[in-house]
Amino acid sequence: MPKIRFGLAIPAWAWLLIFFIAPIGMVVVFSFGYKPSIFATHALDQLSFDRYIEALSPTFFTTFVNTLWIGILGTLLCLVIGAPVAYWIAVKAPASKRGMLLALVMVPFWTNFLVRTIGWQVILAPEGWLSQLLQGIGIIPGPLDLLYSRGAVLLGVVYNYLPLMILPLFVAFDRVSGPLLEASKDLGANSITTLARVTVPLARPGIIAGVLLVYIPLMGDYITATVLGGAKGNMIGQVVASQFQTAQNWALGSAMAVLLILVIMLSIGVAAGLLWLATLPLRRRYALTLGDVS
Repeated sequence: MPKIRFGLAIPAWAWLLIFFIAPIGMVVVFSFGYKPSIFATHALDQLSFDRYIEALSPTFFTTFVNTLWIGILGTLLCLVIGAPVAYWIAVKAPASKRGMLLALVMVPFWTNFLVRTIGWQVILAPEGWLSQLLQGIGIIPGPLDLLYSRGAVLLGVVYNYLPLMILPLFVAFDRVSGPLLEASKDLGANSITTLARVTVPLARPGIIAGVLLVYIPLMGDYITATVLGGAKGNMIGQVVASQFQTAQNWALGSAMAVLLILVIMLSIGVAAGLLWLATLPLRRRYALTLGDVS
């Protein structure tokens, strides 16, 4: 029986090895190399950490900080916006209409990622219809000055990744709704207490899944930054892509990619530690101790 179970996992392990572990291993190896000439992409005859030092130079370090800022704030905005929507669909909306509402959430995915990002470029253009509308009703005195900025990139990533937050949150809230909420009310808890002590703790796996599904790809996104950000909204994914495609410096691009992976892992670890420390008093307060009653 154990051999059969292992055999069933072979295709998944092979897929991970060929398309995940091996490419990342190649990127790590390339990051220790260098660009030997203008016509060559990389060389590995002299290995060093020089590319990492170059990637952490003040110019690129500012881009790393900007990427981290957009990643964290964009994920938090997706959570703040997506949680009420997912809760309403899972708990408040009629069961007969939930399928349609989820389909509407998935509508943006019916269009190519690049196409819908370019759509925001048209909307946010100084001569676009939104700019003319805001000027016509007197909200802004001149043309809309939002395109090619960090604000435009933030708006774009929230729009593009919001469904990835709503879907796991819907599943989590849907499992909590029903008898558990009714039991909480029967025991005298109001809506806020039920939300804080029943709904959110039980939905925590879905919340964590949604945050990871949004944060990890958002940190590596370069299409949104290229289309909406310009120089002001530059992200490290955009710089990595330019090193591979334009500068043909695979060593420096690989070093930046490895640093991006480390930044993502480190930030997730720090966030998990802070969350554990923040919830520690609540866990101690509401801990259930089993023992003999005398």
